[in-house]
Amino acid sequence: MCLGCCAFAQQPKYLLEGRAQGTTYRIIYQHPTAVVQKQDIDSILHAIDLSMSIYKKESLISSFNKATTREIEMDGMMRDVVCRSFDINKQSKGMFDLTVKPLVSLWGFGPERIRQWPTQGQIDSVMEFVGMDKLKVKGKRLLKKRNEVSIDVNGIAQGYSVDVLARFLDKQHVTSYMVELGGEIKTKGRKEGGETYKVAIERPEGDVESSFVLSLFNKAVTTSGNYRKAFDVDGKKVHHHINPYDGYPLQNNIASVTVIAETAMDADAYDNVFMALPVAEGLKLANSIRNLELYIIYKEGDLFREAFSTGFKKYIQE
Repeated sequence: MCLGCCAFAQQPKYLLEGRAQGTTYRIIYQHPTAVVQKQDIDSILHAIDLSMSIYKKESLISSFNKATTREIEMDGMMRDVVCRSFDINKQSKGMFDLTVKPLVSLWGFGPERIRQWPTQGQIDSVMEFVGMDKLKVKGKRLLKKRNEVSIDVNGIAQGYSVDVLARFLDKQHVTSYMVELGGEIKTKGRKEGGETYKVAIERPEGDVESSFVLSLFNKAVTTSGNYRKAFDVDGKKVHHHINPYDGYPLQNNIASVTVIAETAMDADAYDNVFMALPVAEGLKLANSIRNLELYIIYKEGDLFREAFSTGFKKYIQE
């Protein structure tokens, strides 16, 4: 037992860093030899982009989003993401929705920023094409009921990318790693000396009084906040989380959420859901989902408050 610990502690540590999906990635892993190279990671992320990047015209998802397309044959990656999205859409009662892409573009979170607040008529016209009921999965095929329907998987695909990278490390028999892509994180095993991987919580300006660090073992974690990706239009703050029920950016008292889950894909998707729900409703949903924990920072008047799901605090390092 002791000899095993010593052998583990002496394993070399490797660091891989780069850029992908409009952000950065960082991978730390321990193994007797350098079994994973930067080109391996770049190749995997490029393949994911060719499947699901809405910014690449040649991607599979861009092909589906064309007004001339009614259906496509999905590759394995897109099918994984789309099928899981249907599950989360159902569990969140429609709050997680891939078909919000036209709304995301309308509100200026696509290639171009908006210069004025959209009219109700513009929002209503786009809402005709929003709703997961306008999509259907038939085997490997994805169909849309109207040509104008388009999808955006950015609320789940980055977490999925982390899981894909983690599975690649698993296949190389790497038993200790931390994969981070754009703030989405997945950990496995322990570091040298038997320590767990540590993740500091990102917090907005004016945060609550004390900060803490999460101690993670074989878990994924993501953080999402309304202080990210926001801009002002006509003197109003526009947040990137769009409500699929009314077509407007969310306007609530949630400042940020942190989600711990078994997979980065689930953590990534559910953080969008919890950003949209009232505090009590979000905690109730989190407590009903197995192997998922939630931490919320929310505003009450001029003060920031915090709330935890039942098991979240066990991950906080003392």
